[in-house]
Amino acid sequence: MTLQKAGTKLDYTITWLEMNACPDYDWPHLPLGRTASLLKAEAPPVWYFLSLYDAVGKDYAWEDIHAWEHQRIEDWLINDRMSLYTLVEHGWPQGFFMLEDVRDGVCDLAYLGMVPEAVGRGLGQYLLRTAILTAWDRAQTKKLTINTCTLDHPRALALYQKNGFTPVRREDRSRVLTRDRDLSRIPS
Repeated sequence: MTLQKAGTKLDYTITWLEMNACPDYDWPHLPLGRTASLLKAEAPPVWYFLSLYDAVGKDYAWEDIHAWEHQRIEDWLINDRMSLYTLVEHGWPQGFFMLEDVRDGVCDLAYLGMVPEAVGRGLGQYLLRTAILTAWDRAQTKKLTINTCTLDHPRALALYQKNGFTPVRREDRSRVLTRDRDLSRIPS
């Protein structure tokens, strides 16, 4: 196990991307032999969201939401502009995505990720394309946005671009970790 300890200062780059038209690919099919189901959570409780957020993002330094007050998270989750989808197989979450209608015609793919035990098992591409097409299936969507950073999965940026997103802005930042980060769980 290779740990970056809480208190470590990290420099990273955020890349914002957007897509201005629905891509022309078809709805994805699950990889052969997979039996996962996509479930939409209706007004999910805070604990449910945080369990997914932590399971997917802990080793990628997803920490920002933990600084929010409980009521702020709850209000955000029950807002009708927000949708949470969980990919479940064998009775447990494999990954999730969240869509948020942020302003007139703009839908943000706010979160997307796989739990470490599901990475490399063929479901990531399925989940991403399903998220993209679900966003474009909303009548009001005219633009889809997403962001990633150099602390995320090392192939995230390339995967987003391969699936139709175009980078529109980059920004260098730094942060101090509030929790340990296990680098051995991040694929190379």
